[in-house]
Amino acid sequence: MNNQDILFMQRALELAELGRGHVSPNPMVGCVIVYEGQIIGEGYHKKYGEAHAEVNAINAVSDKNLLTQATVYVTLEPCSHHGRTPPCADLLVANQVKRVVIGAVDTNPLVGGKGIKKIEEAGIEVTHGLLSEESRSLNKRFFSFIENKRPYIILKWAQTADGFVARENFDSKWISGETSRNLVHQWRAKEDAIMVGTRTAQYDNPQLNVRNWEGEDPVRVVIDKNLFLPRDLKLFDGQQKTLVYNDKKTDSSKNLEFINVENDDYLKFILQDLYNRKVQSIIIEGGSTLLFSFIEAGLWDEARVFSAQVEFGKGISAPSIKGEKIESMSIEADTLDIYRNLEPSIL
Repeated sequence: MNNQDILFMQRALELAELGRGHVSPNPMVGCVIVYEGQIIGEGYHKKYGEAHAEVNAINAVSDKNLLTQATVYVTLEPCSHHGRTPPCADLLVANQVKRVVIGAVDTNPLVGGKGIKKIEEAGIEVTHGLLSEESRSLNKRFFSFIENKRPYIILKWAQTADGFVARENFDSKWISGETSRNLVHQWRAKEDAIMVGTRTAQYDNPQLNVRNWEGEDPVRVVIDKNLFLPRDLKLFDGQQKTLVYNDKKTDSSKNLEFINVENDDYLKFILQDLYNRKVQSIIIEGGSTLLFSFIEAGLWDEARVFSAQVEFGKGISAPSIKGEKIESMSIEADTLDIYRNLEPSIL
């Protein structure tokens, strides 16, 4: 491998990122095809159920005769099984490309080295592990889902300068500034689901959708153990898929599903159910009790904490987080700190 290999893989990673928010539960994948140092085709996985990156890249090559002397750079091991689309490993073999450079090995048991083996057995040179850490980071939701058997969990809250997430009457509007709130809508468009507890649903009456940004609305998840919440809340407007976990019933109607939790470990049950529904990532937006429960169980991968300059004097205390701070930035008057859990729990 050389510097040119790194540059082309970096380009493939840039392409892969373009699929964020559109391909789950599949991973984001980018592909670049190079002949004599020049890119002759590139593509990425654009939408779940549609063509994979390798297909789009090969389709972009105008002279297919060049493929037998071309190097294919792909951020993730080509699939080797029939799903919604044919195996990409078979496509590369059929076109007899000269060389394949792979970022990360796919740890999905359906793939797990089988794609590499199939390509190598066809006599094609394969190199893997180039920028693998970057590729795994790009698809940390996918890898968490596959390896930890649960969604990637993002905790998010805004706190005052004196350490509160809400007033004593549970009112939390507005702690962070408008720019910070708009950023949250960008985040929502990139994740599969968003979750709140009973009190947040009751007192904030949130929509939990994507506004002021283009993207798909996440699945709304709410805990309402005793079905206490009134049905005129925005959560129950039927505008996007909503899951209500409770102790009373299992029922469903348009975009609204009630799920009876069958054991005392609510978090474990909910995360297993979301895993079975192929939900790869979820934002936990509160309130404080719900956030505390995830932190106490170690069930979080990332925490995004806004700190504002406003003070409440008294109120509902913000959670305390222990993790590695990986980023800190100013957003107008707010500060955003992002933490990573170095030892996240698995189910």
